[in-house]
Amino acid sequence: MAAIYSGIHLKLKSPQTSWEDRLKLARFAWISSQCLLPNKEQVLLDWCTHALTVWHNKKVVFSQDVLEGLWCYLDEVVHSRKLHSVKEGKTVTLRLNMAQLLLDHLQVCTHGRPPVCLSTILSVCQGILSSPALSSVFTTKYELMVSLLAKFCLLACHEIQKQSPKERQKDTKREHLQTEPATSLEIIDESKKAIPSAILFEVLLQVLSCYLSVQRQQANPNRVFTLVTNQLIQPLVLLRYLLTSQDFVPYTHHIRQPLRRDVRIKIDSILQLALFPSEQLASYKAELFPPKEDSGKRGSAGTKGPLKPVTALLSKLNAQDYCDLSLCYLVKSDTSPLIFRFFLESYGNGKGENEEEQRMLCFYFLARLVPMLDLKVDGRSVSHEQKPPASSCSPQSWNQALQALEALLSQALSADIYNIAADRIRHGEVQLIFYRTVAQTLLNEAQPSIPSWYRCLKVLLNLNHLILEPDLEQLLSSAWVDAENMEAQVQRARQLMVCSLLQTYTKLRQLAHLFSSLLSVICRPVLVERRPPLLSEGISVSIRACLLDSSPSQVLEICSLVLQNIRTHLQPDLVNEEGDGEAMEVDGGHGHTRKEAASLKLFSLCQLLHVVLFNLKTLDNSSPVLLIRRSKGFMEEMQQTIKDLLYLSLKPNVTSAQRTPKKGKKKELKASLWEQKTQEAALLLRYTWVEVDVLFHIHCSRYTSVDSFLMATEDEAEASPLLTHLETLISGAILPARLHPSLSCSPMSCLLLKLLTLQQMKRVLLDNAILGESNTTALLNRAVQFIVANSELEGGPVGEHVWDGQIASVNGSTYPVAHWYIVVSNLPLIVLHLSDEDASHIAHVLVGSLIHGDVERAKDQPPDSLSFSSISSQLALSKVFPELPSLFSATVRAIAQRIVSVLRSGCTPKACSSFLMKKTGSLPSDINVCQPVFSPLIIEALVKDISASSKAGETFVLLTDTKTKELLNLIQILTNLNPDGMNSEDLSSIFLLLVFMFASMQPEQTVVEPLESGGAALVFGKLLRTLTYLLKGNNFQSVLKHIHGGTVLQTVLSSLLRHSSCRKPTATIHSDWLDFVSAAQGFIGSFVELIITRNSSVRLNLDEIASYLTSKEMVSRQNELPSSGASMLSVHLLLASLTSFSQAMMANLGRSKAIDQTLTEILRKTTSVLGPAVESALKPQSAFFEAVTEPSSTLGQAFVVEVVTVMLQSELASMSLQLENKQITLIHMSLYQTFCQQILREMSLAPRPMDFLVCSLHFLSAFYKATERRGEEREKGEELEELYVEIIQNVNRLLTAPWLSSTDVGKLEPAVQELLHHLVEKNTTSQFNMLLLMIRDGLDVRKLRAGNWKEVLSAVITVKLLSSCQLPESCSKALWLIAPQIISAMGFLVRSSSQDPSLTLPFTVPTVTSLTALLRQGEGLIANPQHVILVLGALQSLPLDHLSPTVYNASFLAIHEALFAIIKCHRQVISKAAPSFLNVFYRLVASIMQEGRQRGDTDSGVDSDVYLQCSRLTERMYSHIAATPESFTALPAFMVAQYVTELQKVTLRPDIKLHLTEGIYCIMDLCMEQDIKFLRASLHTGVREVFNELHSNYIHYHKTQRQGEDKYTV
Repeated sequence: MAAIYSGIHLKLKSPQTSWEDRLKLARFAWISSQCLLPNKEQVLLDWCTHALTVWHNKKVVFSQDVLEGLWCYLDEVVHSRKLHSVKEGKTVTLRLNMAQLLLDHLQVCTHGRPPVCLSTILSVCQGILSSPALSSVFTTKYELMVSLLAKFCLLACHEIQKQSPKERQKDTKREHLQTEPATSLEIIDESKKAIPSAILFEVLLQVLSCYLSVQRQQANPNRVFTLVTNQLIQPLVLLRYLLTSQDFVPYTHHIRQPLRRDVRIKIDSILQLALFPSEQLASYKAELFPPKEDSGKRGSAGTKGPLKPVTALLSKLNAQDYCDLSLCYLVKSDTSPLIFRFFLESYGNGKGENEEEQRMLCFYFLARLVPMLDLKVDGRSVSHEQKPPASSCSPQSWNQALQALEALLSQALSADIYNIAADRIRHGEVQLIFYRTVAQTLLNEAQPSIPSWYRCLKVLLNLNHLILEPDLEQLLSSAWVDAENMEAQVQRARQLMVCSLLQTYTKLRQLAHLFSSLLSVICRPVLVERRPPLLSEGISVSIRACLLDSSPSQVLEICSLVLQNIRTHLQPDLVNEEGDGEAMEVDGGHGHTRKEAASLKLFSLCQLLHVVLFNLKTLDNSSPVLLIRRSKGFMEEMQQTIKDLLYLSLKPNVTSAQRTPKKGKKKELKASLWEQKTQEAALLLRYTWVEVDVLFHIHCSRYTSVDSFLMATEDEAEASPLLTHLETLISGAILPARLHPSLSCSPMSCLLLKLLTLQQMKRVLLDNAILGESNTTALLNRAVQFIVANSELEGGPVGEHVWDGQIASVNGSTYPVAHWYIVVSNLPLIVLHLSDEDASHIAHVLVGSLIHGDVERAKDQPPDSLSFSSISSQLALSKVFPELPSLFSATVRAIAQRIVSVLRSGCTPKACSSFLMKKTGSLPSDINVCQPVFSPLIIEALVKDISASSKAGETFVLLTDTKTKELLNLIQILTNLNPDGMNSEDLSSIFLLLVFMFASMQPEQTVVEPLESGGAALVFGKLLRTLTYLLKGNNFQSVLKHIHGGTVLQTVLSSLLRHSSCRKPTATIHSDWLDFVSAAQGFIGSFVELIITRNSSVRLNLDEIASYLTSKEMVSRQNELPSSGASMLSVHLLLASLTSFSQAMMANLGRSKAIDQTLTEILRKTTSVLGPAVESALKPQSAFFEAVTEPSSTLGQAFVVEVVTVMLQSELASMSLQLENKQITLIHMSLYQTFCQQILREMSLAPRPMDFLVCSLHFLSAFYKATERRGEEREKGEELEELYVEIIQNVNRLLTAPWLSSTDVGKLEPAVQELLHHLVEKNTTSQFNMLLLMIRDGLDVRKLRAGNWKEVLSAVITVKLLSSCQLPESCSKALWLIAPQIISAMGFLVRSSSQDPSLTLPFTVPTVTSLTALLRQGEGLIANPQHVILVLGALQSLPLDHLSPTVYNASFLAIHEALFAIIKCHRQVISKAAPSFLNVFYRLVASIMQEGRQRGDTDSGVDSDVYLQCSRLTERMYSHIAATPESFTALPAFMVAQYVTELQKVTLRPDIKLHLTEGIYCIMDLCMEQDIKFLRASLHTGVREVFNELHSNYIHYHKTQRQGEDKYTV
């Protein structure tokens, strides 16, 4: 047979053999083991590649099927295992011409339709590259490898771009131009069209990896650089842009994200290694650095010039022939920051003498990159190269260009390549000149609608403020004053830039200079008719912070500058009456009068002055005399300015009267505008002046100022000037009648007049002499009426407008919110002078806004903004509101009015309430709510209706869905009010009204929908919770004067049963029904407890309730089966009522013997009914097992167990009066034993609901306690021993259950703690030893390493819970004797589990928590300090890096609590373990500094709150360390050094920095003077600057405050 097949190779070469037969023979020869050919694999591979090559060279012709067959055969060969398992010594290689053929085919795939399917070609390439022998044809020829990678990159780019709509349209047109119909083969190719993209990037990644390994092996870096620059850089950067650009994300979604990431990383590595190797550093230096004077001596003219890598690189990036013209600029701008980053990483890390040279090299490279963005920035000022002038055209995409420029400048800032001193001294300020050129370009070609434009300016400012200093006014104009309002992202970027500008000039102590430039910009001629608002909320906050960091004299200088600009630049334009219509400021064809422009500028300056003065550090008795004099002079000057401005508004407008009627009418309208704005500015200045003047008077006794507005004239000598001025404010006489403000004309003036009136009221109230005058009270009442202005609040909130709290933003839409805010925030001041009508009106507005307002914030609403409903909600929830009894009472009565009106609308015609049928005159009116809600007659009728509804079971009120929702809203408002603030009448009225509602109301929807499905259950549940809430009121005793407590409870119980009895039970229980039952239990328990604690006819009321619950009617209702017609819902409610009734009585045992006797008698009565009721309820469910295993059963699993637990506890409590040594007999012991066995069998067998598990653990606690009390006989003792072991084992199995999450385990811990407490309370030595053995077996690190960490966690939790149990003396000694071993074992577990980050949250943190509990409980019991030091060693290993916020918070809290336990409970250890303690704490400090650094827009949110809480804990620990100075005698300086070293590395968020700074101040209190000197001498330069700033702030703020507090310290 071998001889037959030995001549196959001749047939393969024979021209007489057809190509189809040759292909069949080749396939047979490859797979057949009987075909003997010398070097068969190589022969067949050569034959196939030769055939494909000659076809490609057009030397032979064969069909398409043969061609595809040859390619498929080649694909099978290169992927065959035979090829990879040839004998040693034999190699199979690929011919060079085949490699060239592959490159040609890849080229064709990029530009047209390939001769065969692309996926086949890709598969062949993949097979070749997977074999080291075959791939050697490429790897040994570097040029071929470069060509292969270039072809693949271009092919990948083509595939991505082919998915875009533009390319698809081209393909469609191309298909329409084809004349011949598609063959079946072409159709197949189209069906495979999506396949190449699926595998193309897999093969591309393989090519990239192969190329990267070849590139690293090249010995000639110049050759690599040349080939990469000439052939690879363009396709590589194009492909990288297409993979990373957001514009092409829809077209690359089919490429897996990890694959895209890996391709990008490989591209980055290739570019960085090829373009910036260490060997090329000299070439870059030679090209980038300016030529030296002796540069002509470098060599003869005939030698070859040096390599110019930068020129070669940039020429390729600037080329436009390698991709679509629309992409050229985008790719170039995207690549520039990338290239610069590679350059910085490769050449920017020089140290020592080379550091400055490396920085300058990086800068010169940056200067060559920036002109590529076409930003009109040339590099001639910084480079010696002769280049053509920069392009005068603007960038194709400003957004892309500015993003690239921002990235370049940010990298330069981060790399710290700009040393200002070195640049000035040794380099002729070359960097400063370049950055100034960039800044001038940005300002001359301003793009205020692009966020990156602001960020570029911010980076330039951070580089050096002198870059922007020459163009400071232009910057302020373009980026702040004249910048139009844009979208939120632009406003955020602008705000950050302006805030950075303010902070920079504050640090430079040049804030006055900045404000001077700002004022000159504001006072310029206006280019637009109206400028945008000057101060946003964020900028105002930044100004406030900057002013607090500035000296008072500097702030006073700023205020004087503002006032000076008002008097110098704006007042003359307002005073000038000649030509106010002719003098026009023109811009773009629009004009407006000089007075209007001046008035608008005036208001901007007044707003600025208002913000500055409101954030000025007030004068006090320690202020220098010169500062007080300057402040007084400024206040006098400001007062004169106010007078001048008010005088302008008082002058009659004569110029408008002198004009022709037609023109005069127009001029008068324009004049009214400037008069209005001038008046608003004057009132704002006046209000600011009054506030500041009062503040100075309060805090500085040496400050004296005379308010010229309060100077008495001769006509008013008898009246007080203060009262006279108050009268003018109320009457509006301070302003002329034609300019009197109104809501439609000038809402801001209205608001300012109210604020001024409030200030004058405060002055009057502080002056006892004026208060004694006869007309003062009447005037104050009128002032309050003017402030409240009922007519302005008449309509209540119209829409949900928001106000940012800035006076300047008050307009027609925000005025109602601002006015309501002023009224509400000043209620404590004005409440005594409110008339009944005003109080009633405020109450109605408050209730109306809470009903109709949407308290939830919109997504785009600023976080600190105010709305009508949010203000009302804050008032209702505040602690101040109950202290305003008249208004609080009016609000309660307004709610009662609305409830009554809702109930009236739903009265049923058949049965109507006598209470609701009372005449309208007997009820409070809809306007005045200052009278009692109900008269005594109406309350009497209300009580009668409650009793009648309870007995007859009639429904008086039937409400629609709309009315029900309104009622729910009113009830919700009521629950927000503090019941302690209600007086006796209001509390009685509202409580009885709610009881009446519960007893006689029915929502309409429950006629159709069952009660348990929602609707009525929701309403009645809300009512019950509100009734429970009202029980807490201090004046609730007054309710029981109108009705017996037993009657109330009986009414509620009967209503509960009536609401549920007529409903059919469903297969499932809805959450609303369960909430309703829970609310009923809460009300019954709270009411019973109130009766007992207030000793309100205890026996009478409780007997009445118990008699009702144990009546024959109730018993028969419980014993009926659901099939007989009774609702199971009624049984559920009865059991729940009995349970909560019994629990409330058991909770109050032990008060006195008489009460105990009463309660135990009633408990026996309820228990006698509860047992049969439970047994009856379980019958229809076949067995308890169904109750446990069926979540949908009507009586839930947890509920059944809870009822039986309460029944058991009731039996125990009812027999508590028996002698302790007497055995007790439980009536339902068999039922309890059945329950116990069933729970122990089912508790840990399968996943169970959490509430069922908790109730089961409570039952086991009660059952074990009952078993203990049954006696100490031998048999009973053995039974108790078995029960003990069984419970311990089952609890251990439960804690190790795989279906129980870490969160679930945490929820179970309190119940397990209670069970463990009962188990070990009277533990024997043998029982306790068994428990300790179980713990020892659990704390085994081998289980942890085997993956059974839950078993270990069970032992860890047991240790934590056991340490806080009350143990018998012998057991306690045994526990603390082995406690050191437990600590050692758990410390080792912590170190082992810390190596696995996935175990941090579920295991490591709970173990540390258990260690902390053991340390707390072991105070004074753990004698050896070494055992505590072991804990510190374990804490060192707990991971704190690269964690999610949730895991980080848990880890941080666990370590902090362990440290706190050590420093509080083991102080004797700290002196010996202080270094270890501080090392652990230093990890916390360093980690919170890293996590709390500024990150831009992500500094707010839930995650940021986590880090803020951790910073508070750090501050707390600093204070604890400072409180034990004797343990850290020599270490405070070391702690400060560690802190400032870390602080120098990051820029902290302000809120986090505040807490950390306060904490380190506590440590600095311990530092002596020599410690400060030591730190200044030993710290490095940068760290020393940080320390000096910290120490300066410590002296300025903290130390003076502490010294002031020490005066009052005993």
